[in-house]
Amino acid sequence: MASKATNIHPVFDRILTRTDKEKMLNQRAKVIWLTGLSGSGKSTIAIGLERKLQEQGYLTQILDGDNVRTGINNNLGFSDEDRTENIRRIAEVSKLFLNCGIITINSFVSPTVAIREQARQIIGEEDFLEVYINVPLEVAEQRDVKGLYKKARAGEIKDFTGINAPFEAPENPFIVLNTHEMTKEESVEKLFQAVIGKVQYSG
Repeated sequence: MASKATNIHPVFDRILTRTDKEKMLNQRAKVIWLTGLSGSGKSTIAIGLERKLQEQGYLTQILDGDNVRTGINNNLGFSDEDRTENIRRIAEVSKLFLNCGIITINSFVSPTVAIREQARQIIGEEDFLEVYINVPLEVAEQRDVKGLYKKARAGEIKDFTGINAPFEAPENPFIVLNTHEMTKEESVEKLFQAVIGKVQYSG
């Protein structure tokens, strides 16, 4: 392992603070972390929540699994090590948005308790809102618009969460959305009502 550089001199004490930016934006920054199986509805709900928040005047940024893996994390695969690094980078990027006063909506399978705990530690307990998009595996497979479950069942995709890699449900999430029991609109509204009090600016 390469030694850490000794010529790094952070300037955190001289730059504008998160508080300054939240005051300007009239909002409280949070990281809303959607976790669940592929096909559970994470991206759909993230998009719906972003639009609803924007209608109310809030500035947001979505970080989505597929989008991130075509950009900043395009050199990572799906081994345990790469999944961990994938989430670590996402958490660090989320923290940058958080410090800009922006509400960040993350949509990632992030399959294990440990991997999400890593993100929570980087982002901070008070700012990490873990949302469990809960759906039975058979329903997720029925919604398989990308054909990923079919490929995983056929052995064409290795380490696919829910088939040949585990998904560990959150132990104490901020909120659980059972998307197979609600419409998309109902799911988005329930999440919006849960988070709106967390992002409203109170001075």
